[in-house]
This record gives sequence, C-alpha cells and structure tokens, in this order.
Amino acid sequence: MPDRDTLIAPLDRENTGSVAPSPAKTVGFVSLGCPKNLVDSEVMMGMLAQAGAQLTARAEDADVIVVNTCSFIESAQQESVNTILEMARHKAGGKRLVVAGCLVERFREEIQKNIPEVDAVVGTGELEKILSAAGVAPAREQNSPFRILTSRAECDAREAQGRFSRESWDGAIADLPNYLYDETTPRILATPGHTAYIKIAEGCDHPCSFCIIPQLRGKFRSRRFESVITEAERLARAGVREITLIGQDTTCYGEDFDLKDGLALLLEKLAHIEELRWVRFLYAYPNKITGRLLEAIAAHEKICSYVDVPLQHASPTVLKRMKRGGGGDVFLRALEKIRRTIPGVTLRTSFIVGFPGETEKEFEELCDFVREAQFDWMGTFGYSDQDGAGAYSLEKKVPAREVERRRKRLMQIQRQISKKRKKALVGREFDLVLEGTSEETDLLLEGRTAMHAPEIDGKVFVNEFPEGQDPQPGQFYRCEIVEAHDYDLVARVL
Repeated sequence: MPDRDTLIAPLDRENTGSVAPSPAKTVGFVSLGCPKNLVDSEVMMGMLAQAGAQLTARAEDADVIVVNTCSFIESAQQESVNTILEMARHKAGGKRLVVAGCLVERFREEIQKNIPEVDAVVGTGELEKILSAAGVAPAREQNSPFRILTSRAECDAREAQGRFSRESWDGAIADLPNYLYDETTPRILATPGHTAYIKIAEGCDHPCSFCIIPQLRGKFRSRRFESVITEAERLARAGVREITLIGQDTTCYGEDFDLKDGLALLLEKLAHIEELRWVRFLYAYPNKITGRLLEAIAAHEKICSYVDVPLQHASPTVLKRMKRGGGGDVFLRALEKIRRTIPGVTLRTSFIVGFPGETEKEFEELCDFVREAQFDWMGTFGYSDQDGAGAYSLEKKVPAREVERRRKRLMQIQRQISKKRKKALVGREFDLVLEGTSEETDLLLEGRTAMHAPEIDGKVFVNEFPEGQDPQPGQFYRCEIVEAHDYDLVARVL
C-alpha cells in the first residue's frame, strides 16, 4: 500500500462493527474508481437506507463516512489513501470512518495497522457487513441480500493454474468474493436520474498478466437474464432513460449458464423497453465480439453504436507476455468488421505502455497501429507493477521516465486523430441528453450524444438554445455540432 507519514498500532478487526445499533445515523459516501465500484456503493447505500440510516452528500454532516476504494493501479491506490486521510479529518465527536472496496481486499491488514482513524473495513466480497461496520445494525449473522452463483468450467481450470491465488496478501475474507447483487437487492442510485449502470457480471478469469482484478473480484459469474431485465424495467419506470451494462467482461455474459450470445440476447430484450432511449455496454474482450452481437447493435436504434474494446497493446510479442494474444493485423481486421457491420460506430480502446520488456520497436508497432486504427476515443496507461500480478516477476522493467514519455507520445498521436475525427462532425445533427450547467463555466450547458459514454469520454458544450425554451437536465434534444476541439464539441440545440 502507498506510504503514510505515520505508523501506528493495528486496529482490532474482531471488534469491527461492534458498536450499538443506531437507526438514526447519517451516512456519507465517497466512491472511487470504476462504475462497477459505484454500483457497489449504490448497493451499500440501499442496504443502509433500508436499515434506517439517512444518507447525506456532505461528509462533514455525516455520523459515518464510507470510502469505497480502488486498487487497480498504483495511482488509484494512492488516490484511495489520500481520500481516506482527507475524510479522517472530518472525524470528531464519535464519528466513524469505514473503508470498503478493492484497497481493503488488497491491503486489509496494512490499512488497519497504519491508519488508526479507520474504524472498520469491508471487502469486495462482504458488502452486507456495511450495516455492522457503520453501526446501523449489530454485528451478527445477517441474511445476505446477494445471490451466490456458480462459475463456469473455464474458471475452475484457471484456478487450478493459480489464477486466483492470493498467497502474497490476505484478502478481506478467506474465500474469493463470490456474491452478485440481483433485482431484489436494495440499491440507491448515485447517478443523475436519467442514467444508471447495471452490473450484469462480476469477477474475471482471463489470464492477463498485468491485472489483479481476479484476485480482488473473484471468478467470472453472470447475473440471471430475468434479473437484469426486471431491474432495467424498474429503472425505466422510475425515469431512467439510459442504461449502461457493465462488468469486467460483458461479452462473456451468460457463458456460465450455457447461454450462447448472451449479451446480444440481453441487448435485444432491453431495446424493447419502451421508456429507454439509450442502451450501451462497456468493456468487450477482443475475441468475444461475435457477429450476432454486432448485428444486434446495428439492428436496434436504442442500442448505442458504441464499442469499447480495451486492446492493451498491438505488438504480438507484448500481447503474448501480457497473456492476451492477438496483434495489430488481427485487431485491424476485427475493427474493419465492426465498422462494416455497424455504420457510424464509435470505437473506444485503451492501451498499456511500458509493459516489462517493451522495446522501442514494440512501442513503435503500437504507434503505427493507433495511426491506422483511427479510434474515436482512446485511453493510455503507464504500466503499474502490482504484487500478485503475473507481470510483477517479469524482468526488463521499463524506467518510469521512459514509460511516461511513451504514454505522452501515444496520446499526442491520438490527439491529432481525435481532432480530425471531431472536426468531421461539424454540421451534423445528433440526439443529445442535457446534463446541466457545464463544470467549465456557468455560461454554458453540457450534454452527451450516443457517442459519449457517461463520465469517460469528451464533452459536448451547448452554447445556444431556442429562445423561450427552458433547458431541462435529463431531457433529450436534437442538436447540431457547430465547433470541434481536440476532444470536445460545441453544439446548438435546434
């Protein structure tokens, strides 16, 4: 875990959550990391509210502050630690500080030893313990609101190969996380009312050598088809107009209960929910994108023509060391098929630079691939060494300064591509969901098109609205793109 400036006595974990119940407690949440983590926060908020707690957006007003942490890469771990210490400054007069999520799953004992302000910890596989950790319910055996599902045979084979081993650290619980919330689990949305995430799968069993998510989140397992549809219908009735399906690998959805093309079937079903305007999914594993999935996206207007496929690299030799497979030529053919099947599709990807042993030649292969692939959106991460990941033991580590140089260079290439692709949108019309006043300036409004996934892509600034019309956040409008920048757009509402 990243260093803290003081080291103090360990917290007695046996006493975690042993305070007297207080149904009037006010609880504030800080959720870090990915949308999957946000859904976990929403589930914990739902359980707390159902048990009688009141929720607040102001940490200084909370009796209990919960920080749901991320531990994916070193920078995320440091952000988590910094946030915990920041929230600790609000502790006074008997307030409690609870730390949950992936950092707990990775560094439970170190958190307890080094940050005495933390009163309780809750791992990714024990969310139901938030009630006792927050002091809202006594520490006792509770009826779990989660459905424990079986994993697929592929998971068992990978487990035998040591994929889920946590020998180098103690998880928050002895077993791997094995729960998955369903439509009966309490949940309070933290997103704007018009948009929501639905987690359709948990865990991962891919062998990627740079990643510790399987140790943090457990084996891949899907939610039941009917459970997802029921939740989506309920959200739509409550006013949600955009649903984003999430999971570590949504394209494997349903394989654990022998459902072929499960994601395509699920999208098609969701596309028939009348109240919904947009349905999208995040994170497609490259070799799991089937023709049926692409055809489903192309056939239904409500399914956003948007595919996020994290390729990680383009050099076959680097991908082999990453235990990913594939290469630039294979990927280019796949991208061509996606574009041919879904006219006007928006393509997003992410890459890791500076992976152990990455040579200048291999990096140049990646640069050439990015120039040829012409992605609409792209993220680039510098390799982060993670104890417990397969790549941790690899030799020929690339110096940090060189990793950052490569990251900046790849993003410079993408910036020029993005600028050209955004400029080509000027004069075209799109549907836009209005988010509200821009974070940049009170003089502009801000929104998203179907090309923009919530929170991760560029912005659309709205500089003109028809006279006499009252802009309403969460409503959909027809707009024309009037200006383009490197990543952002400017539009007028028609």
